Order: sequence, then structure tokens, then C-alpha cells
Amino acid sequence: MLNSNGNAPGAPGIAPRWTSSAKDGIGTAYHTSSRVWFTLSHGIVNEVYYPYVDTPNTRDLQFLITDGETFCHEERRDLEHLIEYPEHGVLLYRLTNSDRNGRYRLIKEVIGEPHSPVLLMNTRLEIMDPKLHGKLRLYALLAPHLKGSGQNNSAYWHDSGGRKLLAAAREDVHLVFGCQPDFTRRSVGYAGHSDGWQDLTQNFKMDWEYEKAENGNIAVMGEIDLSKGLEFVVAIAFGRSDQSASTELLQALAIPFREQRDKYVSQWQRPGYENDMRAQTKDGGHLMRVSQCVLPAHEDKAFPGAFVASLSIPWGETKDDRDQGGYHLVWTRDMVQSATALLACGRTESALRALIWLSCIQAADGCEPQNSFITGKPYWTGIQLDEVAVPILLAWRLHRAGALKQFDPWTLITRAAAYLVLNGPVTAQERWEENAGYSPSTLAAIIAALVCAAEFALNRKEQITAYFLLVNADWLSSRLEAWTVTTCGELLPGRPKHYVRITPAIPQNSDGTADPNTAFIQIANGGGQHAARNIVGGDFLQLVRLGVRAANDPIIVDSVAVIDHVLKHDLPQGPCWRRYNHDGYGQKDDGSAFNGTGVGRSWPILSGERGHYELTAGRDPAPFIKAMEKFANAGGMLPEQLWDANDLPERHMKMGGPTGSAMPLCWAHAEYISLVRSARDGVCFDRIEPVFQRFVARPVKSRHEIWSFSHQIHELPHGKILRLIVAAEAAIIWSLDGWATTNQTDATHVSALNVWFVDLSAENLPDSAVIEFTFFWKENQRWEGKNFIVRGRTS
Repeated sequence: MLNSNGNAPGAPGIAPRWTSSAKDGIGTAYHTSSRVWFTLSHGIVNEVYYPYVDTPNTRDLQFLITDGETFCHEERRDLEHLIEYPEHGVLLYRLTNSDRNGRYRLIKEVIGEPHSPVLLMNTRLEIMDPKLHGKLRLYALLAPHLKGSGQNNSAYWHDSGGRKLLAAAREDVHLVFGCQPDFTRRSVGYAGHSDGWQDLTQNFKMDWEYEKAENGNIAVMGEIDLSKGLEFVVAIAFGRSDQSASTELLQALAIPFREQRDKYVSQWQRPGYENDMRAQTKDGGHLMRVSQCVLPAHEDKAFPGAFVASLSIPWGETKDDRDQGGYHLVWTRDMVQSATALLACGRTESALRALIWLSCIQAADGCEPQNSFITGKPYWTGIQLDEVAVPILLAWRLHRAGALKQFDPWTLITRAAAYLVLNGPVTAQERWEENAGYSPSTLAAIIAALVCAAEFALNRKEQITAYFLLVNADWLSSRLEAWTVTTCGELLPGRPKHYVRITPAIPQNSDGTADPNTAFIQIANGGGQHAARNIVGGDFLQLVRLGVRAANDPIIVDSVAVIDHVLKHDLPQGPCWRRYNHDGYGQKDDGSAFNGTGVGRSWPILSGERGHYELTAGRDPAPFIKAMEKFANAGGMLPEQLWDANDLPERHMKMGGPTGSAMPLCWAHAEYISLVRSARDGVCFDRIEPVFQRFVARPVKSRHEIWSFSHQIHELPHGKILRLIVAAEAAIIWSLDGWATTNQTDATHVSALNVWFVDLSAENLPDSAVIEFTFFWKENQRWEGKNFIVRGRTS
């Protein structure tokens, strides 16, 4: 031994980084008392989350293997990896990592202890080369990143109950690392300087046994005792002190792994699924079984109903502690997709928990955060109107399924509907979180949500509220094409009229005059500035999915042709689409990681969305189900994005394979489940029937044009009623003759929404005539201090 016990040198270690987002598996015990989650990639354990699903505490756990003389193999980089599911319907993995020369292999099974915050990994070493018998040495190397940070971690030897353990701590979170049988030797150190990898790769021997490493980026290592056999269990336990964590660990190790495994399996298999959809799958139901486990595994256990988007950090190997969120945050849109998919499986209680959680974090004005921690604390602060709208859709679907039980979503619904009416139709961000304007997908969600809210109002016999909401929905539908369809697109000859991705406009200060033919859009992530008429995406398909437009609507059909021409990529597994042209969010052309700029790649979600469209159009969605199944990796994980260019072996980029984006992405798994359910039903599961009836089956024409402080229109088409909507009680003073004469109309209160409106009788307003108006606010007894003008228009 070259270095005796003591403090490790090299503080504070190299700058910490996270690890690959390309997960092969994720897991947790089904029971809520086991508050640990784990991820797997490249044959090893990556992030372990505790005590919440949004808080990672490790970077990775892997074995180092050496003969003490000629080699030291790193499990992640030097071995060949195989992942298997030994049980159906369970997030139980068998990892087989083999020496490339066939000399030995490690066979591991990873589970969460069924009732405590302990990760258990049963490992068996098989030696095929007789020369290695008695020579092979195995070391478990763990990199703690406690409370989501690789900085300011401390590690030390910890003995408890006569057992040789390793411990790490940061603030109030403690980790204890142990083995059954005990480690024979231990060491802690600073990453990149005095950690176990640095030690073993120098001369293939463990020379260091440091006892303490404080306040840095640290790693801990223990030597496995192979003298008692080649099968053993490694465990990581968490607690609020090293005493509580070591107690949990030793209690878990006291029970034979087989018993723990059996409990883990039975927990997952006990709930079952009401809806068997294997007949509609093309892989015997494998991806369906995996997806039905992946979604509930992303729900927190201390904050039930909070589903994070992904247990991964996109391009994590390039990210440091400044990226606190990764994708292990709650996005309302993603979570409603997950809840809807679970509802499609018959998991009504999971969907109901999600709705109630959303109701509890909703602001008093109806807004939902762009994304948040599971506590509801916002992370990013953008406003996306589709995220305000979709909880109403989830409430309607639960109502349709008779699954609301004793929960009354009326407060959630009225707050959200009022926010949409007062702040729409221009969204500050669309579903890709990048641009403000008139978005087809956002408008689809708003229209559908207002109709659903009206249905709830009718059920409560609140006809005034219902009619008010339907007037707003009808108006939005009547303006869709004017706001989001270009008539001079240049992307596909012969198809100039099509939906654009988004027509740029300023939220809270729009006048309704944005023109998709002439507007320019600044694409995020280095995409540059382009004419909005020539930037397209599949977002308009949400209009068909929710029932706002027919699948055979000529503009929809032409728009499908345009996105196929511009965005479609035929991958080895099947067709896939990019989000929009000039997208910069994705792997760079040289295969390097996205770093603020890149190239947006193909998204499996979009293949699922296309499958829903094909089904609605009367065609077979099976090719898209099959493609999504093939997009999944060996562990059944669906990625956010797929590499859609030629292979780059040096960057590990293969056409049709995952990029460094998030994996698994719950939205993608939810999309797959919903598509399979839709195929079973013969109709899109997401379709809102009252919406379909109102706008497709028996279209309703709008009689109104709507003005609000957020959307101050300047023109009133001939024959339309001008409706003014405000957020406080007011008298409207108005004139048709330049104030020669005046009229006063008191606003009508829609009490359920706490909004006021006035309909000005100006249906026959001559062309170029003007309505001038102002407001007297009754509560504050003050004038607005400004006049507003709307001009008549005959064409």
C-alpha cells in the first residue's frame, strides 16, 4: 500500500458532470414507502433519486474489474451489455455485462427495496477463463451527487453494527453504501485526483485507502469479498443521518435478495390493467407492458399525482449543477399526456391524483407554471396557454369515464377558463416552449377546453356561463385559419395554402392583425429568422385529434402534404418527423451534444401523432404503432429524439437510434399507449366528442368578434356582434358618431368565471365607420383614461 489511511488529496476534485440521458431502464418499487428511483444505461446504475422523484443523488455506480497485473476494465466502457426483463409487467432488469474476449461476465439484477429507501443490486460473477480464477478482483465505484449536486459532498468510512460501510453526506441527506458480504477494503477520494478509478488504472491494484474526503466532487469505492463466493449484493441506502441510512441498509441486506425480489415483483404485478390491448400491438405487447410501468414509475410518492417528464438529464454528460431541473420536473402538458394514457389503460385513480395535484398548484388566476418541482414551486416562468387548458381536458375525460369520484373540479375549470378568456388567444409560448403567437396546437387546446368547461357548466345548470364560454370557443374557431394559415407558402409547389407552425404575435398586447403571409419568426436555439409562412410543423394535427377540424379538411390535407415534404424522415424502423424546419434543439450535425445550438431531429412522439391522424382519416394506424415499438431501445425506453442522418460510429450515432436527448420520455410512452387504445376503439381516444359535434359534425358559425385588453382588435367584420370582455365590473361608454352622441352599457357579470362582458349592437356598422368606447371602473370609481377604436369592415 502506497498511501495509508487519512484525508484524500486533490480537493475539491474536477468539475462535476451528470451522465448520459440515454437510459436503458428506470425503476422503483411500486409501494409508496420505498422512496428511491433508479436509472440504468450502458449496463450500470446511473442516477438514484431520493426522497423525491425530482432529486437525483448519484451520478453512477459501476464495477471496476482487474486481474491485478495486465488490465483494469471499467464496466461502462469496456464490457458488452445486454439488458433483459426476467418478469412481465415489472421494472425488473437483468443486466449481463461481458468481457469482449469472453473471459468473464457480470450478471446483475437491480431493484428498489419494497418498503424502504434502499437500492439493491444482486450480482453474480462468472469466470470462463480458468487463468482468472483466484486472480480477478472486483471493486464497486460510486459517485454521489447528493441533493442534485456534485459539489460540496463529503465522504467517509462508516462502521455500523460491526459492518464496514462507506458514507456520504450533503446538508441533510445521507447515503450509506455497503455490501453483503462486507467490503474487504474501502477508500474515498476526490473525482479526477484521488478516486478509485485513478488508483486502479495506474497499476491495476488498489493502493489507496483514504478515510475522508470533504466538501468536493467525491467518489467512494469498496473491494468485493470474493472469497465467500462469486455472488453478492451491493446496496445504497438513504436517510436523514448516517445512522438512519445504515440501519435501513442493514435491515434490507438481512433479508435474502430472492425474498426482496419476489416482493418487488408481486407489488408490480398486483394492480393489473383493466384494458388489455395486446391485440393491437405488433410486438406481442412488450412495449405496452413497459410503458404501463414507465409512466407510474415517474410519479412521486411523497407528492402523489406529480409525474415528472423523464428521469433523465438531456445531454447530461455535458451538464453541471447549474442545470438543476433536467427533465425530472413536472410539465403540465406532459403530465396530462401521461395521465390520459393511464386513463386509457383503466388506471383511473392515477389520472385522478394528477388532476387533483394540478388543482392544488394552480394559481388563483387559473395559470399553471411552465414547469415545476413536485412541490409545485415553479422552475421556469414562461406562460403556455395550452398548459392552462389541458387540465380541463383531463377533468372532462375523467368525467366521461365516471372516475371523478367525489372530487369536484369546478374551481379548477372556472379559474382556467377565465384565464384563457382574459389572456388568450396569443400564447407567450407554444408547446415547444420557444415562441409567442397564434399556435394551431395551443388554439386547439383552448377551444376544446372552453367547450369542455361549457359542458361542465351545463351539467350544473349554469346556462349563462356555458353560453359565454361557447361564444368564445366559436369565435376562436372562426378565426383559426386567418391567424394560422398562409395562402402563399413556398415549401411545396402547388400547395401554397397550409398551416404554419406559429404566427408571431405579442401576448397581452396583440391586436389581431398578425399575418401569417408576411410575418417573420425568430427561431430559437440558433435557427435564425425566417418568413413564418415557410416554417411548418405538425402542430395543426391537434386540431383533428381534439375534434376541432375534420381530417379531410382541404387545408389539413394540404398541410399534411407539406410537412411530409419538409419534415418527414424514413428511418430504418419507420417514418418519423422533425418538429419544424430550422429547429435548433438537437444533436449537432457532427454528432456532438446540443449546447444551445444544434439540429432538431426526429421525434417518436410525432409518429404517434401522425398515427392518430391516419386513424381519424379512416386509414390504418398499425404502421405507426409498429414504428414506435421499433423506436424503443433494448430496454423498451422511447427517446425524445432519434438520429436521422448517416451513421457516425465515432460519436455512437446510428440512424434511427437515440440521440443524447431525454430517454425515456413519458410523453412518448403516453403517446404510444394512447395510439394503441385509439386503434382498439377505432376512434381517437383524445377526441372530445362535444368539440367534434360542434365544429365538425354540425359546424356552428360564430356571430361575435371579441375584444379584450389582451387582444385589442381594430376591425369588426360586417354582421358581427362586438363583445368586450373585462376582468372587473365596468360601465362601457361608447359612440358610433365620434362622440356626438353616447351610449352607456353596464357589463354583465359571469359570476362563475368572475369576468364581465358587454355586447355592443353594431351588427350593421357601415364600412369604415368606427365604434369608440372607454371604461368606467365601478369598484375604484375611475375612468380608464383612454379611448379605444374598432372600425367596421365589410370584407
